[in-house]
Amino acid sequence: MKPSARAKKPEAEAPAARGVRADAQRNLDALLEAAKAVFSTSGVDAPVREIAARAGVGVATVYRHFPQRSDLVAAVFRREIDACAAAAPALARQHEPDEALARWLRRYTSFIATKRGLAAALHSGDPAFDSLPAYFRQTHEPALQSLLDAAVTAGQIRDDVAAYDLLRAVGNLATATGEDGALHSRRMVDLLIDGLRYGALGAAPKGQRRSR
Repeated sequence: MKPSARAKKPEAEAPAARGVRADAQRNLDALLEAAKAVFSTSGVDAPVREIAARAGVGVATVYRHFPQRSDLVAAVFRREIDACAAAAPALARQHEPDEALARWLRRYTSFIATKRGLAAALHSGDPAFDSLPAYFRQTHEPALQSLLDAAVTAGQIRDDVAAYDLLRAVGNLATATGEDGALHSRRMVDLLIDGLRYGALGAAPKGQRRSR
């Protein structure tokens, strides 16, 4: 084979390879979205064929990506963690700091409330879930801290609340059950948000630092 032909071969194959990777990623995204929907309605023990049918893929495709059910549950949970954290900078661009913070805390409340079934699976002792609690904190804590810092700098909330404490507080409030559980959680989180605004010092003059 001539050197010139050898040099051109990888270049000729590149578009096809990219197409295969793109198709595989679309299948994976569809699968995770389908699993999320099925888990929310039928629980994490729902039949794999139900997930595959909703995603428009074969059962073999599910098992190729996720040999164990726990692998799929963990992937769905991790994807939802990422989506919730990614909302923080998006909200910060669209709203005033205190409003961005409030909207993110409400979104986080919904995230916690709708993931009860997944949360139960996380405490099953399966090693597939071992890294998720740390990942949860490592992802959400800096996302929330960025919103807190912006609101503090703007003088819109108090400056003595740590991101992790707030995550835990909202997590506790989001565990309400019963017919009005979701509404109750929302009301309690709104009260918590009002509490963050209480004692705000206002924006400091440019070049000066606030002090209590």
